[in-house]
Amino acid sequence: MCEKIIAACGNNCAVCPRYNVPPYTKTAEELHHTAELWYKIGYRDHVVTNEEIACTGCKEENWCRYRLVKCVNEKHIAHCGQCENYPCDVIKACFTVTGSFIPTCKKACTPEDFETLRKHFSRKKRT
Repeated sequence: MCEKIIAACGNNCAVCPRYNVPPYTKTAEELHHTAELWYKIGYRDHVVTNEEIACTGCKEENWCRYRLVKCVNEKHIAHCGQCENYPCDVIKACFTVTGSFIPTCKKACTPEDFETLRKHFSRKKRT
């Protein structure tokens, strides 16, 4: 059960610990663990609720620091990798921020959690 589901930015949703869509549904414990992990890593400033950490995919109404969902929707493409301007300055900034969290992730995560995050986020540049 690892069909690739590519987010607007290039993340692989199928291996994301937040992605909560059948058949990738997470338990309450898994979502809470992810909320705690996001706090330890620095992705959130507090441990959020399971409802807040759970993700059902890219939608314009979801918060996105880079507004990539809006951009890909306006261009009628599925993800940034399909854009004729790829990689643009916005997605390059996204790569930089994602990369900046790697040292913190290595310190805060178990090897298993780090591998999960690596699989989820490392796809970004390959889309």
